[in-house]
Amino acid sequence: MATKKGGLGKGLSALIADASIESGSGSESENTQEELLITQIQPNPDQPRKVFDEEELANLADSIRKEGLLQAIIVRPKDGMYQIVAGERRWQASKIAGLESVPVHIIEMDDEQALRIALVENLQRSDLNAIEEARGYKDLMARGGLTQAELAAAVSKSRSAVANSLRLLDLPQQIQDYVYDGALTAGHARAILSIPEEEKRTNLADKIIAEHLTVRDAENIARLVASGTSERAKRVPLPRTYKLVAKELRHELDTQVRIKSSRGKNKIEIEFKDEDDLQRIFNLIR
Repeated sequence: MATKKGGLGKGLSALIADASIESGSGSESENTQEELLITQIQPNPDQPRKVFDEEELANLADSIRKEGLLQAIIVRPKDGMYQIVAGERRWQASKIAGLESVPVHIIEMDDEQALRIALVENLQRSDLNAIEEARGYKDLMARGGLTQAELAAAVSKSRSAVANSLRLLDLPQQIQDYVYDGALTAGHARAILSIPEEEKRTNLADKIIAEHLTVRDAENIARLVASGTSERAKRVPLPRTYKLVAKELRHELDTQVRIKSSRGKNKIEIEFKDEDDLQRIFNLIR
């Protein structure tokens, strides 16, 4: 499908207006608000948000019972029914409240437009968890043939924010499920991503959950795990001469002496207890 550039970088209202204009129905404000039976409306299976907080739905349902549904749901004709484009939470709460019908705006639009509007609606309201957001981005890129830069413009995010979100989908499915279910935060997940090995990623995820570690804790552990893996891969045994010299220095100076070699650079570490001990060592080696 050819990418529609007209909606890039716009907010929810502008995207809906664009869809109205492209369908020939005018702007959203010009569309006549209609009433549809609850049973005539169906959710969008491609809706990025999959989890709805039951307590929030119950609170919204109470408000709808008292005040009615104040904001119309955006729908589009689909397979003889009307599919929700924006407002599924309001539709769910209206069912709980016992409403038989709800106000709607009916707008013709294609799958790409519907997905983009649903994604932007949820992002603007911070309704998506990190994995839902990443999957929504991936789906929108695939359906619309968008690059990361075009996607970033479409949802009013920086390119780096979109790239970092999509990277979460590189995690093992088990860790994605942890984030999806709320056992891990996106910050935890980004810390885990710094570890290259899948098994070690999973081990750290389990440790974070079991020990209730903060994001800062996770970042510190991930840094140690990643650097430890790298250092072990590059470490080479010290030459025998170095070991003999270190042993002789320990004997002569009567303290711990270490010789280290890494990436072609060598250094000697000499331990001392206090200022007097330092002066003693200095007198021995000068």
